[in-house]
Amino acid sequence: MNFFEQNLKKCTESYDNAKFVGRAVYITLGENNRLKLQFVTLGYADHYDGIRLTALDKNSGTIDSMTVRFKDVWGTKKINNPNFKNGIVPYVWVCDGKAEWYAYQPTPRDFELLSEQIDSYAELFMEQSQDLSMTQSM
Repeated sequence: MNFFEQNLKKCTESYDNAKFVGRAVYITLGENNRLKLQFVTLGYADHYDGIRLTALDKNSGTIDSMTVRFKDVWGTKKINNPNFKNGIVPYVWVCDGKAEWYAYQPTPRDFELLSEQIDSYAELFMEQSQDLSMTQSM
């Protein structure tokens, strides 16, 4: 499992039907609807500061898409580094072909907050039969 898959898994643990493909994860939301999540750059190459959520219909393609920015969910994080006196907004960077969190490693609570955002978005596109089965499993 690559770095991106490992971190996507941390924020999609409540979905037992998640399928990881490359740097993305697909989650079934019913017979026709799927949710696709992937890390995205927002202006800088190899600087991933958000996750794009895309609701898909198997027959007609993209229904909706939005980007959840780490800055909006986690804010600025204080770290013990004199170069970042005011803290840092978390992001993933790829350096020499290796992906890693830059200067700040998100906590389990950070991933819970991200998961809550993902769940709220997924609920908008969850089909009725899938909604009932997910409620029963919780």
